[in-house]
Amino acid sequence: MPVKIRLQRHGSKKRPFYFIVVADARSPRDGKFIQKLGTYNPLTVPATIQLDRQKALDWLHKGAQPTDTVRRILSYKGVLYLKHLLRGVKLGLFDEATAMEKFQKWHAEHEVQVKKRQETNARERRPRRGGAGAPPVRPRRGE
Repeated sequence: MPVKIRLQRHGSKKRPFYFIVVADARSPRDGKFIQKLGTYNPLTVPATIQLDRQKALDWLHKGAQPTDTVRRILSYKGVLYLKHLLRGVKLGLFDEATAMEKFQKWHAEHEVQVKKRQETNARERRPRRGGAGAPPVRPRRGE
């Protein structure tokens, strides 16, 4: 049975909200799934992602194939990097403590970058029309 880690759409029309699930590749997009790994909300800025790293890592080790979007989410959350480090442990390149130390260091740096990006996005957002600091509205022709 080919297994995929993919997004399952929920929410109303034009307001998508996704569950990150493990499902048989032959089942429908919003149909039966094996296990729920987390959620993804693309409407928030930045997108809200909640993911159980350990469950996702276990399914990747079992051979589940992530879809393109889920692969990007797993990479963003560090699951693919952790899988890469644990492969090095299995090959005997370094021990598990070193792998976890490297992952913690990466995670801390990643969090700093995300915070910077959030602050930059907050500063770049323009105020709505008519708000304080907004440019005056030009009158239409003929008025």
